[in-house]
Amino acid sequence: MPKNKKKADTSDSDSGPEDRGPAKKQKKSPEDENSWDLGKNRFVKLSEFKGKWYVNIREFYEANGELKPGKKGIMLTMEQWQKFKGMVGEIDEAIKRNV
Repeated sequence: MPKNKKKADTSDSDSGPEDRGPAKKQKKSPEDENSWDLGKNRFVKLSEFKGKWYVNIREFYEANGELKPGKKGIMLTMEQWQKFKGMVGEIDEAIKRNV
C-alpha cells in the first residue's frame, strides 16, 4: 500500500476547510507606538541604543512570515534629525522647482 494515500476524513466537525492544516503565520510588522509605516516595507522608528535615542529609517524584508530589518536604511542621531527637519522646507521647494 502506498505511504502517501490519504486517510478519509471522519471528523464530526461543522467547520469548513479553512481550519484544516497548519495555521498560516501572519506577517509581523515592526509597528509599535514608536514606529510609522512609509509603505513598501519601509518604516520610521524611534529607538534607544546605549542610552541615546535615534530615528531609524529602514527597509524591512520578509523571512518566515515575519518582517526583519534589512541593511538598507539610515539611523540618525537626534542632532541629525533636528537638522534634517530644518531642511524639509528647502527640500520641498527644490522638489517643486525640479519635478
